[in-house]
Amino acid sequence: MLIAQTILIDEAEIEERFIRASGPGGQHVNKTESAVQLRFDLAANTTLPDAAKRRLVRLAGSRMTKDGSLVLKADSHRERERNRSDARDRLRKLIEQALIAPKPRKKARPSLASIKRVKAAKAQKSQVKSRRRKPGSED
Repeated sequence: MLIAQTILIDEAEIEERFIRASGPGGQHVNKTESAVQLRFDLAANTTLPDAAKRRLVRLAGSRMTKDGSLVLKADSHRERERNRSDARDRLRKLIEQALIAPKPRKKARPSLASIKRVKAAKAQKSQVKSRRRKPGSED
């Protein structure tokens, strides 16, 4: 499965099991196995960079197993092939999202003018509050 121009996921790393779906389908749903449980062995993968693997683990959350596999379940469609392509698309999107490195945070510092404005506003507020006191009451 081709993810990006440089990354190709081997089909041997993807395991698909077909299970009975719990969604719509009437009596037919009890007889057919149209839902797909896709299992991607991330621990055995060698094509993804280590940083992308770490981001993928964080993105997957509870869908990651202890042995390093990503498990996706697709059962929103009645047809097996549509569920299969849905699961593969979701895997592709997750991996593409993990490949994007976050931008490094730049420390922001308020400008000198904004600091002066804040201090001036604070002094003004202090003056307004001090005028509310009764005359002659010193602390």
